[in-house]
Amino acid sequence: MTPTTEMYFWDLAKYGEMTTLHLGSKTWIFLNSKRVVAEIIAKRGSMTNTRSPMPVSSGIVSHDRRSLIMPQEAWAEPRRVMHSLLSGTALQQYGEWQEMESTQMMAEYVLKPRSWYRHHYRYANSVIHRIAFGERLQKSTKELEDMQNCVTFFVGSIGTSIIDWFPDLAKLPKFLQVWRLYWTPLGDWNYDVYRSWWDPIRRQVEEGTAKPSFVRDVLLNPETKYSGSDEDAMYVALQLIEAGSDTTREALNIMVMAALEHPEVFSKARAEVDRVCGTGPDARLPRLSDMEQLGYICAMAKEILRWRPIFVVTPDHTASKDFEFEGYTFPEGTGFVINEVPVGNECERPDDFYPERWMDGHETDIAHGLWQFGGGRRICVGYRLAQRSLFINIARLVQSVDFKPAGFYNPKVLNLEAVNEPFPVQVTMRSKDYENLIIREAGVAGVMEDAKLVRDTL
Repeated sequence: MTPTTEMYFWDLAKYGEMTTLHLGSKTWIFLNSKRVVAEIIAKRGSMTNTRSPMPVSSGIVSHDRRSLIMPQEAWAEPRRVMHSLLSGTALQQYGEWQEMESTQMMAEYVLKPRSWYRHHYRYANSVIHRIAFGERLQKSTKELEDMQNCVTFFVGSIGTSIIDWFPDLAKLPKFLQVWRLYWTPLGDWNYDVYRSWWDPIRRQVEEGTAKPSFVRDVLLNPETKYSGSDEDAMYVALQLIEAGSDTTREALNIMVMAALEHPEVFSKARAEVDRVCGTGPDARLPRLSDMEQLGYICAMAKEILRWRPIFVVTPDHTASKDFEFEGYTFPEGTGFVINEVPVGNECERPDDFYPERWMDGHETDIAHGLWQFGGGRRICVGYRLAQRSLFINIARLVQSVDFKPAGFYNPKVLNLEAVNEPFPVQVTMRSKDYENLIIREAGVAGVMEDAKLVRDTL
């Protein structure tokens, strides 16, 4: 998010807790305070959980199958099967994989500290690939770039075409829909990329050779009775990979920026980790089972997402019927958008990175009081997985790594989409004891050789 973008969304909040914008034939209400977000998105979620029609980004580009922007009637079934990601059994199984991939990431930090941002990217992609498909990530650079571009081009398509703002134009006869000549190739290319990732795992499931995974045990398991087609299942699985990889990488990069700007916070966090995990040659790596004892680390994860929000607005929550709220009547079809900038800054010392603001007894619930995962019935179903990925990596990086500036940077410009280093950082290990600890743990986890291979290709 650039300072200009941030200022625009701040300006919308000057008109009060709710700001009305007429965008084409749509009416969007920007929700600018925590109070109205809770009232309309959470408490009235049964009336505000559908999406407005987007014939280009949802229809042509996504083949009407991206659940993020699906209308309520189409979204319910994908949501049902993805809800399994929140179960205790799944979180325990996936947690073992998150810890293993995190151990490899730490070994990569030891071997190639200058490529710190690439290690975040590999971790995020590999762990969600393992959860979705049951396999460690073994994709070429071109395949990873294509998947990243699926996200980039899809997000870039939202609101780009005037047809998404005047959706009734999509009712014209197809020979008059000249915009299809531009958007259809993108949708077909996205479909082909998805298919190249999907077909191999589907064949393994059919042949009985697939390893435990969300696809094998939930999506294609006859006992789940998923009612969608093969293409529907493909989009559910690949969206999980899209959503679970890029945001984790970006959040870890924000953590590094916070370390540069507020080293005193990281000193306090390190003291907490040391108290629980020991110091020097007697130290151990933090584990997911330490979450309850490492409340400050949990609070840091929440503060990272508040301090520099990855999503400055949420997809619109559209009213499925007329309703009234505090003297206002909102007709069916009105869209409500969480304005994350003023909502996240509705606190004392909003410019400071201050995890203490989340030490309220709910620090281990990343969605409590924080709206970066959306809210109501359309909240991101993978938010607990995301929390656990952030927790384990923040705790281990705080314990073992020192971050210092390595040149000029603007703390308001994070360059989250950057392929290369997003801002200049000097990375060093805390001491030889922690370097040895990481190498030893990577050997036990069986990921040291993989970490060396990554080193050789960076």
